[in-house]
Amino acid sequence: MGGSAATGYVLKRLRPTAQGFDRLKEESRQEGYWMLVRLADGWASGRNIFRKRGEVLFGAWHGDELVGVCGLNIDPYFDDRGQGRVRHLFVSAPHRRKGVGRMLVETVIDRARDYFAVLNTRAPKEAFGFYEGLGFKRMEGEEFVTHRVAFGTGG
Repeated sequence: MGGSAATGYVLKRLRPTAQGFDRLKEESRQEGYWMLVRLADGWASGRNIFRKRGEVLFGAWHGDELVGVCGLNIDPYFDDRGQGRVRHLFVSAPHRRKGVGRMLVETVIDRARDYFAVLNTRAPKEAFGFYEGLGFKRMEGEEFVTHRVAFGTGG
């Protein structure tokens, strides 16, 4: 049994119309992060509804409360459909440092392994250690990628 699962949290597929999403979106915006605003806008416009091959959007719940979000898309910054991208990772402040973000990203990695050769992210500096701890390698000189994990011949 792995020691990384966050106790008391449940991951399920998420629609940004779910109860609690707007509260989480507002919390992220107040912290100066716009990823959940972009997520909601992309969903509402139909531009990104996480329905292409391999794509998924997860929410983390603590009881009835939505406390985290993380998605997996085909990386829109590359023509190569063999590249996936971690999207819109956010965990509510009271639930940070409890393994929720790790659980979300590990679930995305596990799914990405079945569909993509690599998984990319563009992380803020404060998250570099988090991603490196999950096996992502630091990328230099790429405009849209700070970290990447490669799955070998998969995809």
